[in-house]
Amino acid sequence: MSLNRIKSAKLFILSFFFSISFAMSAENPLEADICKRLEHDVQYKKSGFLAGNLSYYVGGHHPSWEADIPKFQETIGLTHPFYHDLRSRGFGLAKSKENGAQNTGKGNDYWGWEFYKNTRVLYGSVIIDGTKHQYPVPTKMFWRPDKMICEYEVAGVKIREEKFIAANDAACSIITSSKPITLVFDGQSFWGEKSLKSTAKINYDSSHNAIIIKEGGTTETRPQEFGGHTTAPIMYQDMSTVLTASKNFSKSLKLSKGKKGQELYEFSISCDSKGVSVIWSMHDDRQLAINNAIQLLKNAKKELAAKTKEMNTQLTQEIPWFRCSDKRIEDIYYYLWSMQLMYYINVQKGWEMENHTQTAVNNFLGIHRYDAMFQIKVGAWTADKERFAYGNVLTWKHLFKNKMYKKYPNGMIALADNKGTTWHSGAYGHEVSEHVIGAWQIYEHSKDLDFLRKCYEGYFREMFWEGIPQFFMNDFEVRAILAKMAQLTGNEKDKDHWLKNKGGKDILTAENIRRSFDHQWQQNGHKNFFMAPRDGMLMTTGFWPMRLPQFPRDYAIKMVNHWAANKDHGFFGKFFPLAMSKYGMKKFASSVDHTFGYTPDTAYFTLIGMFVHHLGDPAWQLTLNHLLNYNYHKEWDCPVAPEAYDRDGKPFGDQYSNFNAGKILLILEGLAGIKYSLPDNTLTITDTMPKTWGSMEVGIPIRAGKDKKTQWVKVSYKRQLNGSNGQKTITVTNSPLNVTINPWLEGGKLTGKAQLSSKGKATNTAPPAYTGYSFPAGKKAEVKIQIAD
Repeated sequence: MSLNRIKSAKLFILSFFFSISFAMSAENPLEADICKRLEHDVQYKKSGFLAGNLSYYVGGHHPSWEADIPKFQETIGLTHPFYHDLRSRGFGLAKSKENGAQNTGKGNDYWGWEFYKNTRVLYGSVIIDGTKHQYPVPTKMFWRPDKMICEYEVAGVKIREEKFIAANDAACSIITSSKPITLVFDGQSFWGEKSLKSTAKINYDSSHNAIIIKEGGTTETRPQEFGGHTTAPIMYQDMSTVLTASKNFSKSLKLSKGKKGQELYEFSISCDSKGVSVIWSMHDDRQLAINNAIQLLKNAKKELAAKTKEMNTQLTQEIPWFRCSDKRIEDIYYYLWSMQLMYYINVQKGWEMENHTQTAVNNFLGIHRYDAMFQIKVGAWTADKERFAYGNVLTWKHLFKNKMYKKYPNGMIALADNKGTTWHSGAYGHEVSEHVIGAWQIYEHSKDLDFLRKCYEGYFREMFWEGIPQFFMNDFEVRAILAKMAQLTGNEKDKDHWLKNKGGKDILTAENIRRSFDHQWQQNGHKNFFMAPRDGMLMTTGFWPMRLPQFPRDYAIKMVNHWAANKDHGFFGKFFPLAMSKYGMKKFASSVDHTFGYTPDTAYFTLIGMFVHHLGDPAWQLTLNHLLNYNYHKEWDCPVAPEAYDRDGKPFGDQYSNFNAGKILLILEGLAGIKYSLPDNTLTITDTMPKTWGSMEVGIPIRAGKDKKTQWVKVSYKRQLNGSNGQKTITVTNSPLNVTINPWLEGGKLTGKAQLSSKGKATNTAPPAYTGYSFPAGKKAEVKIQIAD
């Protein structure tokens, strides 16, 4: 099956879509309740997940490697709140004993990535008419970016709770019941599956009605990937845990010791329709932990309202708004953004001085060198880039400045896969060269020379001076950007270093670039494939160089037509794309490949190049195919973000994975085709709006003025169908930048003369299968064209 046999929807279905009016008249996207919109029931499907800054919550436990099998369920109270400021990667705080670059610092631990599952904080049972119902399971558990709502029915009594993490990183559950009941909570100081001894101490503070635990103990850890294990203090060593409630529980409190020395506790409080609250707080500073708990207890409902307001503000004021004819794609868009935003962390210690996003709660928290390649680019689209973009790049500079890297004999430098305040993972790789491309996009979206200087001086310049490690042919693009960075930061003398070889000849000539791509086209005898390995294991990586503007478009067309949608030997399985081609599967059948049959990173890198080279139908068709199969669960009717799917189409790994962040770019940069540069004073729209849609709209937050106030640039796309012909209108309003609109002709022909708003004029710079028009800044820019099939 080749791409030219992928058929569009029937004409009557298209007409239905085209007749849909844009559903924004009743909603201001800047004031939308996105938290409510994303609310969906996750009970019996996956664990719950909440995030603060340094505190997190996992409700129930679905092991990340058995995503469809619940290990144990959520219950009343606060089962798994945990503190994670990246002082440790897992259970312990061991110091590496290796020398040089192999020294991983203090806190790297290959065990305990899911240490939250070993926390046992406030497990709730219910006493009704003298009968104790232990750890009731929710009938429904609703997830939202701001809170979780659990509903129970126990012996005819309806119980409801709202769980959330407040701005001060304390966690709260507000519980109400339809009839008077008694709640019994039990828990213990931290004890992990690798723990050896507990040294925790507990006391009851009557002045605050609070249980206070000084955490402590020893655990086995594995600080080196291939080294042996050792003994070290637990990651919570000397931290204070504070537990309190809105009703006094001193008379019911029972304290005891566990078999391994851990501190056990149990207490009970009454509950009715007026409600009660239970609180968890944790910090190195005992008094601050107490203060945070008491502050939240006094203002629980106000703090919950504040959390909802903050998350809605981030999801409406800090990111581009997006609307289209398919609500499912809208929901996917906002769900993926909620993951990117919820994972932001600001530690302000050691090697963690910048606010940055992270990847996965059920794997191990922290930003990953590989994942940052697309998470950096996603951050570039936010309004407040100092808060949501810069740190995704600059946090890696700490490893380089502190010589925490591996340098190869050829002079190339590789950084660790993951890091924290005082540790790095010790797994080295070369993807940081792609960070240069993302950093440049942030500069284009901010025009912040200070940010660019921090990236170049003392980091990119020195790190890549002796060699630029390729990430799938990106060295030409990286060289060009480093030369521009050098010039803009006052380091003009560096330009020739990036642009010329040792013999003084230009590297970035058209002939040299084309020769490099030609050399790897159809190599090892694989027709219409790029970078084919000798062993025949054809992976999606052959498509990844297509993301570069230097990649030959004629090669892109041939490879996509021959391999992309082909179900016999290509990359189309249950949906697109399989990580390994079916041709490769006939020879290679590893368990890892079966498990990671479909992954979000491979989808992003495979699909984005189809938009870069404006391939039209295959670009939007395969993108929607992927998003609606990978990121929307048909049976659950809600968006999802799995770490992977196996070849049989079952979700695998972490289920709240920011590994999916690149898909946001498929929508903004792909389907909507938006590109802008403040330094160049340009905004360009080159759409690939799906033919099955009648409308699409994006609001772009741009801070172009000296006051750094957000200006919302609205881009509207509309299509009307008249038989086999269509009318397409693209409108840009409130742009402080000069505008170029390149409407996609959708495989048809332009008929008649385009209708343009004032001062618009035709250009001759549009890509193949497009037509182009330019407009001055500050005016309404509109193009209306007629397309014949």
